[in-house]
Amino acid sequence: MEKDRSLMHRLMAEAAAKGDAVLWFNELYRQSGDDLDLIPWADLEPNPQLAKWLEREKPDGVGKTALDVGCGLGDNAEHLAQFGFTVTAFDVAPGAIEWCHKRFPTTRIDYLVANALEMPQEWSGRFDFVHECYTLQTLPEELRPQAMAELARCMKPGGTLLIICRGRDDGEAYDKTDLPWPLSRNELDRFTTMGFELIRYEDFMDMESKPKRRIRAEYRKSGSV
Repeated sequence: MEKDRSLMHRLMAEAAAKGDAVLWFNELYRQSGDDLDLIPWADLEPNPQLAKWLEREKPDGVGKTALDVGCGLGDNAEHLAQFGFTVTAFDVAPGAIEWCHKRFPTTRIDYLVANALEMPQEWSGRFDFVHECYTLQTLPEELRPQAMAELARCMKPGGTLLIICRGRDDGEAYDKTDLPWPLSRNELDRFTTMGFELIRYEDFMDMESKPKRRIRAEYRKSGSV
């Protein structure tokens, strides 16, 4: 069932008029109250494309650190922890982090408020695994290089970066009045100029009731741990 996106659209328009690219997210959590149907990405379960990748690859996270970018209500972070990772998860919206603490009161995950465009300096070179799902696709194209550089900065040499997003062809037009804003192969190839090796690039239609084009790209940061 499609969620009600009207509140998101209104807040996006108001934020755009103020030149605000990200801080409207917390207003969405605040105004939605307990009605999660107003938060399009709040499914209360791990993203299926992350879950499928983890089931296929079966990473051994014991003794390793992971970062969940734009964690929302925490389902992806909690799923990563089941594979042994010591997980740090963040969201730009304090309201989202409050939800995480309420939903998982005994969690071992470190849930924090942070901005993907300017992550804490102490995260530099800290993480063995970084998972970015549906965050880049909420940023305007001109801000994505900054966020991508921040992702790269936080990773250990030899670490794995997993990107999951909506996909489009290079140069393909898209509706800039509605989220998400899909990424192209050319945009994601920026990571290969930042010291990453592309391990696997999957471009496919998902199996949802209204199929959507997805990209799941796995990179390894150059160097050895």
